Amino acid sequence: MSKSLKRVRAALEAAGEPVEILEMAEGTRTAADAARSAGCEIDQIVKSIIFTGEDDGRVVLFLTAGGNQVDAAKASEVAGEALGKADGKLIRAQTGFAIGGVAPIGHISPIRAFMDPRLMAFDRVWAAAGTPRHVFALPPGEIQRLSGATLADFCL
Repeated sequence: MSKSLKRVRAALEAAGEPVEILEMAEGTRTAADAARSAGCEIDQIVKSIIFTGEDDGRVVLFLTAGGNQVDAAKASEVAGEALGKADGKLIRAQTGFAIGGVAPIGHISPIRAFMDPRLMAFDRVWAAAGTPRHVFALPPGEIQRLSGATLADFCL
């Protein structure tokens, strides 16, 4: 089991969440892939979009419904600072995850997070569990609570 997957499992267990982490044979690198593998609507997929704060160089996490796209200007407004593109090396260094497997929880350092209200329309949503092949499902309110995300409008 990868270190990333172990961190997500440990975060779920520490929160008292009895969650099964599933390995998807087809992979979950894109929201469409994940929805197909999980057998759910694309908007039930929690996409983890990472930007870099241009003031402090720290990454900012945006959890959005699979069918939505983050609007960079709205995201910057929500974050209260200009945001730029985060590269894979920075994402891994600050979250502990590789692109394609960034989970909403289990980061190696604290991360500011914002969550798309569209996700709240579902009883259950699916999120990456630290690898491009592993996912878990929880009610969106639990994802918000565990990630510390603030609900905000940052999508196109």
